[in-house]
Amino acid sequence: MSSYQIAGKIITDNPRVLENYKFVTINGKLVINNPLDHMKLVRLARAYADAVRKSLNLVWKGYSHKEATKLLYDTLPNYIYLETAYKNAKAIIGNIKFYEKNLDKDKILADIHRFWIASRGNKWDKGNRNVKLIPRENYFEVLIKYPWDGAWIRARAFFGEKYISLLKELVELADRKKEGYGVVVSFRKYPRIHVQVPLWLYLKHFSLPKTRGYGLVAGFDTNSDRLNVVVINDAGDIVALKTFWYSDVVSHGFPREEARQIRLNTLRDALEWCKRIGVDYIVFEDLTRIKNRGFTNNPYVNRKISKFARKQILTCGIIRALKLGFIVILVNPRGTSNSITHKQVAKEKGLDKHMASAYIIAYRGLKVIKSHEKYHKT
Repeated sequence: MSSYQIAGKIITDNPRVLENYKFVTINGKLVINNPLDHMKLVRLARAYADAVRKSLNLVWKGYSHKEATKLLYDTLPNYIYLETAYKNAKAIIGNIKFYEKNLDKDKILADIHRFWIASRGNKWDKGNRNVKLIPRENYFEVLIKYPWDGAWIRARAFFGEKYISLLKELVELADRKKEGYGVVVSFRKYPRIHVQVPLWLYLKHFSLPKTRGYGLVAGFDTNSDRLNVVVINDAGDIVALKTFWYSDVVSHGFPREEARQIRLNTLRDALEWCKRIGVDYIVFEDLTRIKNRGFTNNPYVNRKISKFARKQILTCGIIRALKLGFIVILVNPRGTSNSITHKQVAKEKGLDKHMASAYIIAYRGLKVIKSHEKYHKT
């Protein structure tokens, strides 16, 4: 059997990575008219953040989520909230391990400054046990479980008009116990609600028609100041290459959110360019394979790296590529930017180091395609 597995339009030899691309988050504004409900929501959010804070060291010391739940039940008496808080803590620790080389073996050196609420979804709970979405004419009524008295906090959620039909179908599926939806409530400037929608349902509503191209493969090498794309054919020959620049975003004092948006817009432009020239496959590096992030001795480079949320950008790139109808391939990043092969490719093809990385990524994607096609022919 082939080692490559496909889910939707994502092909990878690392099935575990597909867990990261099961959902798309839809953001909305949360309005709470009752002052008492607002106070309850804030208390719940502070308790949830406290549960995540306490879970950090429990996760670090190897406690299971069941053990952690028993220890933290006085902090937040709700199993689903605590289970989600434990998963949040695991994700935070995983991110710290990625960015930090030297970690304290006895305790995790991290703290939680913001407060929020999260409750994982479950189709058997008709979507979500703690947060219920009820469709109204142009908004959604939201019920949020308050664990200390078992009552519901009532609020209204407003989403972009284009998401209304999608979310209504999600709620309908949840009522039939076909799908679940995770929910996060955050408090940046004003209360916001973030709903996790299954990727397949999101693509059903937002995928654009994709005419069949020429079987071309595009390798994407994403950097802090540029995006390099190399397009190859079935024989591995370079058909096109292009650098998309966003150099200004790495300058000192450049707003982080604005930098993120510029990178995302550039990524969109690159994908649309690939669509115009007949690309069918987009190849990204599978960054989940990287266990930690190596820093250099150059403080300027370190600053550029620390401001560049590469995993987040690539996740958005994968979703956008799927919307445009591309097949996305995730390949092992090992040796794509610093290896003997990388130096040989740069020399033989006459490419700079970034284009050489993009070529290696594209070529590895081509090998995945041929292996996958060979498996389906047998």
